[in-house]
Amino acid sequence: MTEPGPITDCSTLSKRAARRLIQRALVLAGRERTLRQHIREAELVTLWELEDWELDWTLTLDHGKLDFERRASKHPDATFAWSTADDFFRQVGTGNLEPHTTYAGPPLPRRTLEPLFHAFCVALRAVLQSPVDGNGDPLV
Repeated sequence: MTEPGPITDCSTLSKRAARRLIQRALVLAGRERTLRQHIREAELVTLWELEDWELDWTLTLDHGKLDFERRASKHPDATFAWSTADDFFRQVGTGNLEPHTTYAGPPLPRRTLEPLFHAFCVALRAVLQSPVDGNGDPLV
């Protein structure tokens, strides 16, 4: 089996492939010791949305552990939304939450979630360069 090459045009991804890449990146980000230490006090339910793709997922922070859920939470503590997937993937390239992100929620969780978003962006960029899971199976 040949290993897939880097993904350079994210607009060609299917929703299923994008969700798998995002989930893998969150797993990798959750393994970072510095991030786990930063969020060890946090108990948050966050909703992340890509509006044009109608793609959303829930990320729960529970004392340093990340839990990915494919369904949208009905009562999130904070919501991150991007109007287009292009905006989302552009921000992944920069690792910065501004300027295309719509945030709904109190300011305190946002300060907790910014390092998470940065670690997620680093991990997603790595997954886009080598889109395989831990067993070497292709994600796309």
